[in-house]
Amino acid sequence: MLDSTFWTAAGYFLFLGLLVYMKVPHMVLGFLDNKISKIQQDLDEAKKLREEAQALLAKYERKRKSAQSEADEIIAAAEEEAVRIAEEAKVALEEMIARRTKSVEEKIAQAESQAIAEVRSRSAEIAVDAARTLLVEQMADKGDALVDAAIKDVGARLN
Repeated sequence: MLDSTFWTAAGYFLFLGLLVYMKVPHMVLGFLDNKISKIQQDLDEAKKLREEAQALLAKYERKRKSAQSEADEIIAAAEEEAVRIAEEAKVALEEMIARRTKSVEEKIAQAESQAIAEVRSRSAEIAVDAARTLLVEQMADKGDALVDAAIKDVGARLN
């Protein structure tokens, strides 16, 4: 009756009883509960970190959008400034061209006036020289007769 199966079963139940007496199942359950709570804390912390990361991501996304809109505004302002400067430069260039054109036209008019004056002066000199030459020739040919006629004419007028 007391064979090896009996002693195996008795040792097994004795071992189980000893485990229960020493509160090993309670310790194992406590250890598992601690592990579960630690895992739960880690999960809660991970969830909290994820939420913080999402909040930071949203914050930086808002900052990026703000910086992008600011950059767009700066670019638009720079483009407007460039257009304004180009328009001012165009107006200034047109004014400078008008002034220079007027100056050149005045110089041309002055040169024309001077050329006309020089031509008139030279024409007058040529006419005087021609008249002198003609008078010298005529005086040589008819000089005596003209002097006599002039004397008679002066005498007649005086009387």
